[in-house]
Amino acid sequence: LIFPGQVIRLNPPAGGAVTSSRRPTRAAPRAAPRKTPPAEPPPSWDWPTNGPVIAGFDATAGTGTGILTGGRAGQDIRAAATGRVVYSGGGLIGYGQLIIIKHNDTYLSAYGHNASLLVREGEDIRRGQRIATMGQGPGQAPRLHFEIRQNGKPVDPRQFLPAR
Repeated sequence: LIFPGQVIRLNPPAGGAVTSSRRPTRAAPRAAPRKTPPAEPPPSWDWPTNGPVIAGFDATAGTGTGILTGGRAGQDIRAAATGRVVYSGGGLIGYGQLIIIKHNDTYLSAYGHNASLLVREGEDIRRGQRIATMGQGPGQAPRLHFEIRQNGKPVDPRQFLPAR
């Protein structure tokens, strides 16, 4: 993690020659290492769509980092909690059209395999707001890949979601 105000230094490899036409300057004092920010409480979560959980969380890379929920093509995908959209696009391989919402400094949620994205980066979102429509996931079947990340690490969304 990189925090605002943190100093990042890039040093040449050991034994590498460094040439410069400038005179050497005095090194700036090193910033004290930052501690992980304190954990914020989780927001109030809702299920992002209706449908059966067809693949559960198992903490492995790819679809194991969340849950897959079945449904029908085009059904509504809603924000599971209030936050701000930090990503809306198709640039992350394996997730299709993806939306990522930052809820606070501790929690993010991700919604993958969408057919259409209805929100843009920087937009403030309310819990329950329609953000996308369901597209096709693995096996070319309609589904939603849903993740919750706590301090950047995937956690089982079902521990936060209300019982069905």
